[in-house]
Amino acid sequence: MNAIEHESADGCMLIRLRGEVDLSWSQQVREAVLAALGKSARVGVVLSEVSYIDSSGIAALVEGFQNARSRGSGFALVAISDAVRAVLELARLDRVFPIVADVAAIPEANGASAWKP
Repeated sequence: MNAIEHESADGCMLIRLRGEVDLSWSQQVREAVLAALGKSARVGVVLSEVSYIDSSGIAALVEGFQNARSRGSGFALVAISDAVRAVLELARLDRVFPIVADVAAIPEANGASAWKP
């Protein structure tokens, strides 16, 4: 079952995604990411419980990242699952997105370089 949860951690708005991020659900993900960027200077998208992501899901994350950069906000992918990592590596987006190992690592990743490559 797909779900989007919001929480705060160490001054960062977290969007926790669960399920399959595909065409049928990517618009809700996009809206959640953009809404969070309107409320917080740092947004992390937690992907540890995402079992599948397609190009529309990747596009939603790319749009969020670009939006954050244009605002001067921080944006990172957090605790990415193996399925998401494989897609990011295939598209070489693992070199584009800031990636934080897990939610517990957010306090150590508070420096600008961890959120803005």
